[in-house]
Amino acid sequence: MITRKIDSYIEHFYETSNKALLVDGARQVGKTYSIRRFGNAHFDSFIEINFIQTPEAVTIFKNAADSDTILLRLSAFTDKPLITGKTLVFFDEVQKCPEIVTAIKFLVDDGSYRYILSGSLLGVELKGLSSAPVGYMDITTMFPIDFEEFANALGTAPRIMETLQQCFSSHTPVDNVIHSRMMQLFRLYLVVGGMPAAVQKYIDTHNLRDVMDEQAAIIKLYKLDISQYDPDNRFYLDDIFDLIPSELNAKNKRFILKQLNENMKFSRYESSFLWMSHAGVALPTYNVEEPLPPLKLSKLRNLFKLFQNDVGLLAAQYADGLQLKILNGDNSINFGAIFENFVAEELHAHGFDLYYFNSKRQGELDFVIETGGHTVPIVVKSGKDYERHNALTNVMANTDYAIPLAYVFCNGNVRQSGKIVYLPIYMAMFLLHTKSEPMVYDIDMEGLK
Repeated sequence: MITRKIDSYIEHFYETSNKALLVDGARQVGKTYSIRRFGNAHFDSFIEINFIQTPEAVTIFKNAADSDTILLRLSAFTDKPLITGKTLVFFDEVQKCPEIVTAIKFLVDDGSYRYILSGSLLGVELKGLSSAPVGYMDITTMFPIDFEEFANALGTAPRIMETLQQCFSSHTPVDNVIHSRMMQLFRLYLVVGGMPAAVQKYIDTHNLRDVMDEQAAIIKLYKLDISQYDPDNRFYLDDIFDLIPSELNAKNKRFILKQLNENMKFSRYESSFLWMSHAGVALPTYNVEEPLPPLKLSKLRNLFKLFQNDVGLLAAQYADGLQLKILNGDNSINFGAIFENFVAEELHAHGFDLYYFNSKRQGELDFVIETGGHTVPIVVKSGKDYERHNALTNVMANTDYAIPLAYVFCNGNVRQSGKIVYLPIYMAMFLLHTKSEPMVYDIDMEGLK
């Protein structure tokens, strides 16, 4: 059984809140599985309604003026009992039923039962659900299995993960034997990726060919959704999706529009890129003019890299045979794009906005994140010569930026040199937001009272 971080989040949510919860995210990341497992384990009655499998279920909410009407229709629609205080109702694929946004307020107010919702961003943005009814429903996003979840699923001992966390926090080297084994596990993750079906297939069979078949099926499903849900832009979307691997393998890794159409302007394609991002299929990483907070203010929307949402799917899109070369650490292959895709996924799953910095004068930083009120430059190196990083040296020497710390993720062990910390690539799993100091401000009200 694969344990997901969202499992404990959902459990805590229903222990501490009376609201409904919407779990969104790309297709095939495990939303339905986690919700079913939670519902069956914690409620006497678990009712599931899928608006794609049973499209007639949308009539439950058509022109419903109050909770009594909705609950009466719901009871007629299901053969499972509605037990007051002990029932969880799961509405799946809710993008097919926009009326549920208004209805959920009635149902939560009624208070007889608990509710959880799920929707796939792939294909259609969740119309009307991007702004949840305040006070009635919260939204959380689910991602593919990250590396920490993968390591746990394959049986990595908790004490090993705790030791790695301590090494990350204290900037001390990892035991060489453990480091070597973790690098092997990391390379396996690059091949298997984080799609639950692919991970479970590997756990069950250890057959990479079976894993690749699962990945091919997911890619086919993604492309089918592209053609089904966005007919006006499906040719652009199809081209963009297919070009992600080759564009990442290019020298500067930026997405170049002329690969799609020599004469096409960005404004024509922008909606397609946004669709890919909102669907969770791709992770755009935007260039910033300066590595200074807030990064969003210097974001350049027409200069970006486009990463795959799952590194295993990215590996599957390259030529057959790459998987064994990754596992063997073949030095004839440039793994830069795959390493960077891994880091992009980890940052995205941990709540960071994705940016990079590129300057003709100073060079390029692979990523720049914002945490604890500071920017943190990140360089990703897949080769042995990971201590050469001219751009990072230039940026750290720039007193205008006053950057306190930078990370280089590489194949080597933990080491610190001044403000630069060298970390094994797998330690990207420990990059989390640092909470800022409390912003307490007392105003002098003398003379105003």
